[in-house]
Amino acid sequence: MASASPIAPSPTSARRLIDSHGRVIHDLRVSITDRCNYKCVYCRTGELGAQYPELGIEEYLRLIKLFVNLGIEKVRITGGEPLLRRGLIELIEQLAQLRTLAGEPLDLALTTNGHLLDNLAAPLKAAGLNRVTVSMDAVDAPTFERITRVPGSFKNVLAGIRAARAAGLAPVKINCVLLRGFNDNQIEGFAHFAREEDVVVRFIEFMPLEEGRLWTPEIVVPLAEIVARIGRAMPLVPLPPREPSETARRYTFPDGVGEIGIIAPVSQAFCGACSRVRLTSDGKIRTCLFSQVEHDLYGRMRAGEDETALSNYIVQTIYGKEARHHIGEPEFLKPSRSMVHIGG
Repeated sequence: MASASPIAPSPTSARRLIDSHGRVIHDLRVSITDRCNYKCVYCRTGELGAQYPELGIEEYLRLIKLFVNLGIEKVRITGGEPLLRRGLIELIEQLAQLRTLAGEPLDLALTTNGHLLDNLAAPLKAAGLNRVTVSMDAVDAPTFERITRVPGSFKNVLAGIRAARAAGLAPVKINCVLLRGFNDNQIEGFAHFAREEDVVVRFIEFMPLEEGRLWTPEIVVPLAEIVARIGRAMPLVPLPPREPSETARRYTFPDGVGEIGIIAPVSQAFCGACSRVRLTSDGKIRTCLFSQVEHDLYGRMRAGEDETALSNYIVQTIYGKEARHHIGEPEFLKPSRSMVHIGG
């Protein structure tokens, strides 16, 4: 017999989003498209066009405001590739006007593959964006372009990273998904890249979120191996976490130049401190990357529900957030959408 759904606290008495495990949710990730101009081997096998509908920019703004009024403090715009969306600058401008419950500006960030960032970094900063994260899975052009399957992509991304630094979108973070046999020979090179380019390089353990059936435990390069390999090339110095929900284990070098982060959801899961919720490009709430159920917030808005009803629905949904993922366990099921269709 299925267990009953948890009963959420009344949103009129709770001005923060808290799940049934006591975790405060303050970080919202919003995908504004599942289109992408790359076709990375570990991510997608299908066409580059949208599989799911995209909302209008004003509709995303209305939904985001609901979350901010319930305690969200950080908003990250993702895709697909968000720089493909018309109206992105206007969305950032509007979000920059919002204030948290404490009266502070939202912490606004964006994740991109960097291909179009060279010309957009300065306008994004002027619109109010605080930081940018660039997905970059190799530091040499042949390997990078073999992964993205887009000729000439490496120079575009490198130019975008440098433009973001020049625009003040700091710290610029570089996300590298490591796959054994694909790009695990890039680890030491990325350590040098962090120091030379003055960026934060973050290695991410490969998760079963690809469109194909590539993932196996053997292809994952775990945190301990990454630390050991960099440490053999140059000593690492651990850095303390900046907040309990921080996903990356952080390191620097003895001279303090450069930073390395390792996000290890497979070998050292951090679900117990999770502070995130996601909104897909078609307006569905996903309480976990690996959720088997989506919650149609946009459908309720389109049906005419008012802000109070929509806020109640968000509170109830967040209260039922999963305790953890089950990667590597017999009962694990891949989510119904791959990463590109969920939002990074």
